Amino acid sequence: MTITERPIIELRGIRKVYGEGAAEMVALHNVDLKIYRGEFVSVMGPSGSGKSTCMNILGCLDIPTSGSYFFQDVEVNTLSRNQRALLRRHYLGFVFQGFNLLSRTSALENVELPLIYRGMPKQERRTRSRRALDIVGLKGWEDHTPAELSGGQQQRVAIARAIVSEPAVLLADEPTGNLDSARSREIMEMLCAFNQDLGITILMVTHEPDMAEYAKRIVHFVDGLVASDELTVRGKAA
Repeated sequence: MTITERPIIELRGIRKVYGEGAAEMVALHNVDLKIYRGEFVSVMGPSGSGKSTCMNILGCLDIPTSGSYFFQDVEVNTLSRNQRALLRRHYLGFVFQGFNLLSRTSALENVELPLIYRGMPKQERRTRSRRALDIVGLKGWEDHTPAELSGGQQQRVAIARAIVSEPAVLLADEPTGNLDSARSREIMEMLCAFNQDLGITILMVTHEPDMAEYAKRIVHFVDGLVASDELTVRGKAA
């Protein structure tokens, strides 16, 4: 994957403060970060390091106290709430540790959700959702509910839901946190394939060093700052 020169994501002097006065807590201290189209980046750091706050800002789930967040040269923190929602809907995909599937609906219906929010016609979204499930290896499991699927299969459904809208960026928060080692490797290999073959830019939060090494670059947060930003063996080889 060739990385273009202009970043798809850029943070400039991002600061995030919660509370006021004696209760004030600074989660991010003037963070600068660039993510280029086609990258696969792992974000690591201890609890309270600011990595989750940073990911929430990148996912348009929160806004910084100061500084600028640019997505494809658009300054996100100048957008309205509705405009940020549209950015999430059309450009971002999300994968969570807890899967976040609707328990009483089928795998196919879970995958359809982002397309329903887009107002896509039923036949088109059904076709795209079946294709997404096929891509993650769940062809034939479309009518099964989450209770009828293993943890690894549920995460595959969650990934299919994240990619069905063909996002420019996939944000993954501890995507292997609830899985055993074999299923974790399967999920990571799948994410690598999406990055390599589909060109999806991936940012992944993880506490697991062996999972982080699947990425091409690892950004470490400590005390609200980017403490290090290094290429992995995969990134150096590329």
